[in-house]
Amino acid sequence: MKRVSLLVVLALAAPVRAQDVKRDIPYADPPQERQVLDVYSPPGAKNLPVVFWIHGGGWQTGDKKDVQLKPQAFTEKGFVFVSTNYRLLPAVDMGTIVRDVAKAVRWVHDHIAEYGGDPTRLLVMGHSAGAQLAALICTDDRYLKAEGVPLSHVKGCVPVDGDTFDVPAIIEVAETRWRTHGLPPAKFGHREKFGNDPAKHKDFSAVTHVAKGKGIPPFFVLHVAGHPDTTAQAQRLGNVLREAGVPVTVFAARETTHNKVNADLGRPDDPATKALFEFLGTALKK
Repeated sequence: MKRVSLLVVLALAAPVRAQDVKRDIPYADPPQERQVLDVYSPPGAKNLPVVFWIHGGGWQTGDKKDVQLKPQAFTEKGFVFVSTNYRLLPAVDMGTIVRDVAKAVRWVHDHIAEYGGDPTRLLVMGHSAGAQLAALICTDDRYLKAEGVPLSHVKGCVPVDGDTFDVPAIIEVAETRWRTHGLPPAKFGHREKFGNDPAKHKDFSAVTHVAKGKGIPPFFVLHVAGHPDTTAQAQRLGNVLREAGVPVTVFAARETTHNKVNADLGRPDDPATKALFEFLGTALKK
């Protein structure tokens, strides 16, 4: 027990490498309250690849501060880490949310060199609702094009445990489940969140926009192995990307949950983290 206690004390006493943090930087002009982002840089950063993180929360909640271990993990590996906020449902619609994220990417592209980042090596990542937004931004090039950001400057996309890469599919699955089991439908489910219009459901689905020759970056699709919906959606997105010739890794994280797979990203003993950094090493060589 004494040896274990000593190890714990040593671990807690281990020095944490400093990082430069700039918070609540506006990315729109004029900015709304949630149109702000945070930048974490290693000391002396110069021309480093940039991780752009999109939080989850069902497009209704969540905050850029919900990053757990990620800033420290990525800055220690030689990345600049950016975490963005965006406006939320029901105050704005889904299209506005996606455009907010694209505006934040544009700010990063235009200004990240001032914080030690390389605007031509962007890595777009997100968890849950943020996974849908990350995958859509990296496949539907209209959003970044409208902001003057070349999709070619995005070197990798990492959606984490998303269930809405194919919105019509998740709506059909959920509504079949409610109907079959005699359950009441969600009061504000995916059908309503995405506009209650089948054309919009399709348009907000990353799988709709995957095609050869668009310059879609490599994908690392991380999902919880024990979650049937996110597993099916990850496999669906992976299959569509492969058919279009886009490099993709679909990684099933075992013995974890929707929230834990996100919280554990950055832990040195986490298998998903190890696989993620291997993916990033390969993606940045191209």
